[in-house]
Amino acid sequence: MAELRYNPLLRDWTMVASHRQNRPNMPKDFCPFCPGSGRVPDTYDVLKYDNDFPALSQDPPEPDDVGTALYPVKPAYGKCEVILYSPDHHATLPELPVAHIRKLVDLWADRYVSLAANPRHKYVLIFENRGPEVGVTMPHPHGQIYAYPYIPQKLRVELESCEAHRQETGRCLVCDINREEQSAGVRMLVETDHFVSYLPFFTDYPYGAFISSKAHLGSLAEFSEAEKDDLANILKQVTAGMDALFDRQFPYMMVLHQSPVNGPDTEAYYHFHIEFYPPLRAKDKLKYLASSETGAWAPCNPTAVEQTAPELRAAIQRAKGANVHA
Repeated sequence: MAELRYNPLLRDWTMVASHRQNRPNMPKDFCPFCPGSGRVPDTYDVLKYDNDFPALSQDPPEPDDVGTALYPVKPAYGKCEVILYSPDHHATLPELPVAHIRKLVDLWADRYVSLAANPRHKYVLIFENRGPEVGVTMPHPHGQIYAYPYIPQKLRVELESCEAHRQETGRCLVCDINREEQSAGVRMLVETDHFVSYLPFFTDYPYGAFISSKAHLGSLAEFSEAEKDDLANILKQVTAGMDALFDRQFPYMMVLHQSPVNGPDTEAYYHFHIEFYPPLRAKDKLKYLASSETGAWAPCNPTAVEQTAPELRAAIQRAKGANVHA
């Protein structure tokens, strides 16, 4: 079964993908993403790989006959891709050279543009799940891309907030957030020529970093060559600092927030940024989402970011000073 089911309480769609229950855990003696597997080229740097167990597909089956006027269903149309970061089975994002991460940024930008060319796609979400703590079953370093036929609710609310702020103030909300964090200073992590990174005032994760472009740009497709180079640079700095923080591989969910596609023009008010959702609150302690957070969407950060930002900022500087696998 693969279909979209409408949730009238939230005005959002739920993807039903029961076939994904058959996703494999990584065999101990075989990796389909490693050269020589027969599933990928024998040589590659970064690679787009169509997901073997997609929640959304270009030729979805017709939904089961279970829909009603209150509960519409529709085909799970879209695209799910896997983005392989490297042929090296063990080289995670912070361990890759900046020049190699730049190739990843180029592939992300290329896939964003290619998927946006399909008028049925409405949002292209580039993301990474890292670590078993967030459910990763295939440890070969990779990210994913989902092209949705709708704008998911969280992103829709964010877009609406940015549009309202523009109407009320004449300014971009993310530009204002960047300036607020730079002015406060205490929550800043690192600043480069074209990007800023900080733990925003409102994040619900102790180490929930943002990376935001200084220029008011909506997507990777608008970046200059220098900005793409610098994005690779700051991605390595922030993720290497996360690993250095507790001297262990740092689990996270990373999501690129970009302009929606094939819809209203959001150029005036929307702004590219990356959000991290790391579940660690200490080296061996996880932040669990309990009833209030899951049932009411009432976030609770167990630690003030004015305390955690200096820790992560120092770890980023240590990692940078050690020139980890540059």
